Amino acid sequence: MANFRTHITLAAVGGGFLAYAGFKAQWWPPEQSLVVCVLTAFGGILPDIDADHSRSNRLIFTLLAVPCLVLAAVLLQPWLSPAALLGACVGVYVGVRYLCGVLFSRLTVHRGGWHSLLAAVLCTLAAAALSFHWLAQSAWLAWSHGLAVLTGFLIHLLLDEIYSVDLEGGRFKRSFGTALKLTDGRRPASSLLMLIATLTLIPWLPPWGVLGSLLSQGADWWR
Repeated sequence: MANFRTHITLAAVGGGFLAYAGFKAQWWPPEQSLVVCVLTAFGGILPDIDADHSRSNRLIFTLLAVPCLVLAAVLLQPWLSPAALLGACVGVYVGVRYLCGVLFSRLTVHRGGWHSLLAAVLCTLAAAALSFHWLAQSAWLAWSHGLAVLTGFLIHLLLDEIYSVDLEGGRFKRSFGTALKLTDGRRPASSLLMLIATLTLIPWLPPWGVLGSLLSQGADWWR
């Protein structure tokens, strides 16, 4: 399978192309081009969140811990003394960065449900919903952020499948077909939970018409 450097490098290249195309088409302002590129690179390592002790797993939970710490500081600041607030923020960071990381590793299997198209859709919708409601971005930018994550995610899955083909030996490796799949059929319970989580996000999403317009303009630009 492709390693961490290959995944994040090619996803960043894809993100750079997507950011440049969107900027030239005037889909977003210049400062959003960097955001789109970073989100695509992030999506490029996201499927390996289920790989125990991997660089992707450590980096992802570190990145998730930072906004959780900031959110905790904002919400708890009126209620706690400075010393207590500092302790609470440290606890939130350690909890998300280490405890959640360990728990997630225990509950998931590498090349399982997170290496699937269902997981790609879940992460896409989550990114769009967070951008729209938490970061108060416009519907157009929120869907752009979600599609950036999707682009990186799909680059990762495609790379894993490409690396599962032994061109020199003319054969498929045992890992072939374990990345670019609809869902994890070997673990129906986890797939069902992922589907429920995906459906739960629907009321929080930006208007679907904006997504249709974005995809339509993207197809016109590609042609």
